[in-house]
Amino acid sequence: MDISGEQHLDVRHDIIKKRLDTLGNVIESRQDGIGAPKIDKPLQRHGGRLEHNETYCGSCYGAETADEDCCNTCEDVREAYRKKGWGMSNPDLIDQCKREGFLQRIKDEEGEGCNIYGFLEVNKVAGNFHFAPGKSFHQSGVHVHDLLAFQKDSFNISHKINRLTFGDYFPGVVNPLDGVQWTHETPIGMYQYFIKVVPTVYSDVSGHTIQSNQFSVTEHFRSSELGHFQSLPGVFFFYDLSPIKVTFTEGHISFLHFLTNVCAIVGGVFTVSGILDSFIYHGQRAIKKKMEIGKFS
Repeated sequence: MDISGEQHLDVRHDIIKKRLDTLGNVIESRQDGIGAPKIDKPLQRHGGRLEHNETYCGSCYGAETADEDCCNTCEDVREAYRKKGWGMSNPDLIDQCKREGFLQRIKDEEGEGCNIYGFLEVNKVAGNFHFAPGKSFHQSGVHVHDLLAFQKDSFNISHKINRLTFGDYFPGVVNPLDGVQWTHETPIGMYQYFIKVVPTVYSDVSGHTIQSNQFSVTEHFRSSELGHFQSLPGVFFFYDLSPIKVTFTEGHISFLHFLTNVCAIVGGVFTVSGILDSFIYHGQRAIKKKMEIGKFS
């Protein structure tokens, strides 16, 4: 989401999402339909049960946008509800969700985590991207996540950022969020990263130029009361672009400059050596005089 009004919900393009168990191991995804309950005369859109000579067309429960629309799976119904801006309060009342054991599947996934990697292309304006539970949709101009399916009072948003960059790598770049880990201890809340992105141009000695970015970051945790979602639980990255551009340029030192540096170093060595020699000489003479005076007395 950005200030220009552009929004992308449930991004899948160039983003890979993997389920993880409580130990952090990847859970192999199964194809849709494998292991699902057998469909035994599901409910048709017109209200009757599917007969052997009919084509299945499930009801969207009032969320159809056209008369010929069909919702054959629980996900189809949820998607139709999302487009309408409706929330699904009780999936067990939906024939498709009840057949597929939607709520049981959600319960079976409790304690799981996820691994997300990939890249996003965003406009060069202030905005944010976030990771949060539940299907997202718009209702009355407001960005909403459907959390009712989870039926939980708390969400664990512990996370580790392996790598986060804004642009291509260039020599010397430091990404302050690489390897950052945060453990959730309070019942519920929103973890926020406020990022200032600085456009950067790097040119090496061969003239090759890399257009990239550096960034600085501050962090903030916004907690909510137990059971009251005053803020959406999740991890949020708010980014803004700096009006200043930084340029790094590699270059060779000229031979004359090198020679001047060598002469300065040699001259410095001789000067320090002379100071030490003078200090030792005068110290030795002073000690010798004191010894001679002691003998005469």
